[in-house]
Amino acid sequence: MKRWKNYVGGAWEAHSTHYLEVLNPYTEKPIAEIVDSDKQDVDTAVEAARKAFKDWKNTTPGERSNLFLKLADAMEHNKQRLAKLESENQGKTIAMATMDIDFSIDNIRFYAGACRALTTQASGIYADTGKKHTPLGESLLKREPLGVVAAVTPWNYPIMMACWKLASVAVGNTIILKPSSLTPLTTIELALLAESVGFPKGVINVIQGSGETVGRMLAMHSDIDCIALTGSTETGKEIMRLASQTLKKVHLELGGKAPFIVFEDADLKKAAKYVVDASIVNSGQDCTAAARVYVHDSIYQKFIQEVKKNAENVVVGDPSKSSTTIGPLVSKKQQEKVSSFIQNLGKTEKVVFQSKVPKNGFFHPITVVKDFEQKGNLCQREVFGPIIALASFKTESEAIEKANDVSYGLASSVWTNNIKKAVEVSNALDFGEVWINDHLPLVSEMPHGGLKQTGGGRDLSIYALEEYTYLKHVYIGLT
Repeated sequence: MKRWKNYVGGAWEAHSTHYLEVLNPYTEKPIAEIVDSDKQDVDTAVEAARKAFKDWKNTTPGERSNLFLKLADAMEHNKQRLAKLESENQGKTIAMATMDIDFSIDNIRFYAGACRALTTQASGIYADTGKKHTPLGESLLKREPLGVVAAVTPWNYPIMMACWKLASVAVGNTIILKPSSLTPLTTIELALLAESVGFPKGVINVIQGSGETVGRMLAMHSDIDCIALTGSTETGKEIMRLASQTLKKVHLELGGKAPFIVFEDADLKKAAKYVVDASIVNSGQDCTAAARVYVHDSIYQKFIQEVKKNAENVVVGDPSKSSTTIGPLVSKKQQEKVSSFIQNLGKTEKVVFQSKVPKNGFFHPITVVKDFEQKGNLCQREVFGPIIALASFKTESEAIEKANDVSYGLASSVWTNNIKKAVEVSNALDFGEVWINDHLPLVSEMPHGGLKQTGGGRDLSIYALEEYTYLKHVYIGLT
C-alpha cells in the first residue's frame, strides 16, 4: 500500500510523521496512506509556490498554453488508469469516472486557449491638458496574476475540481492544491503528470491532510494571495472568516439545492427519466443535482409513477462494472448523514420507493419521497445522496416562489414546451444556471457558479481565468 507525502517544489517530502488512511468506499478497505501535514509542511509549500511565482508570472501565455496542452495529452494517454483510480477512491462508477476525466481534459485544453485571449478595455488617451488635441497621458490596462493560490477541493469530483482550479495557473499564478483527505489519489497523479510534461518546480504543488487543520492554515496564511474552495457552505463561511484576517481574495463555489420544475405541458416521460438521472448522479453527491422536484398538480400522480418505474431500473452496485448506474457514497459518515434525512421525515413526507443495495460498501438506497415540506430539512438542507424528493404546485408564480425559497442559488431547470413560459420562468429564477428541458450539462466555455450561500466565484469559461487576476492601470505621462 502506497504512502504519499506532499508534492512541494518538485519533490515528495513531509515534516509530519502522522498518516491518514484512504479507503475504497465499495470494499471499505484502505488503499493508500497520505501524510497529515503540519504547519511546517504548509509553510514549506507556500515558500515553494512563492519562489516559483517569481518566474512563472513572467511566462508568456503561449508558454503556459503549450504546457497545458501537453498536460491534457498526458491525461488522455493515462485516461483509463486515472478513471480506474478515481472510481476506486471515490466510489463513483467507472463510466462516470471516465466522463469526468474526459471533461477535465477538455477543461485543460480550453484553458490553454483562453489564457491567450484575455481582454481588457483598449488602451487610449483618456486625459488631456485642457488644450485642444494635447494629450496629458496614455492609459494601459493589464490583467496581472494574483500570486500564490491555495485551492481546497472536494471529495465528490476530485480530479475535475483540481483541474478547474488550474485556471489560476493558466494566467500566471502558482497553486497549492489541497485535495480532500478522503479522495486525494487522482490529484496526486495530476501533479505527477504535470511534472512529467515539464511544469516548473513549485508551480503546481499538492499538500495532504485534514481539511480542518490544513485548510485552516492555508486560509490564514499571510503569504497566500487567494484561497479557492469548492465545498460546503459551512466550510465556505469558515474559510471566509479565517481569510478575512489577511484580506486575501476568496473564491467560493459552495452548496446547491437545485429545483427541477415540471409544467403540465412538458414531455412527461422524458422529464421523469431525466429527474432520476439528475437526482442520483454521482450517487446524489453533486451540488447541481435535482434536489427538489416541483410538478404541476394536474400531472403529479402520473409523474410519481413514471419516476418510480425509472428508479426501479437503476443498477446500484459494484462501481467497476460497466452495467452499474451508481456506486456507494464516499464514506460511512456521508452514509449516516443521508440516512438521517430519511429517518427524520416531516409529517407529510412519505417514502414511495426504495431500491435494494449491496450489504457491503457505503451504499444508500435510491429513495423516492413525495410531498416534501417546503420548510423541512429535505427541501432546505443539502442532502448529497440518492434521494428523489417531489412536491406539487398549482401556478407558475407558486413554482417560482418555492424554487427561490432556499438559501442556495447554484443550478435549476425548467421543463415545458412553451417557449414564452420557459423564458419567463428562467428569468425569474435566482440561480447562476438555468437549464430548459435538460438538467446537469456543463461546458468549458460557459461559467459555473451561483449566488446567495452558494458563494460568488465562477469556475469554467474565460471568466474563471479572470477571477484569478487583478486589473493594473499603467499610466504613461506624455507632457
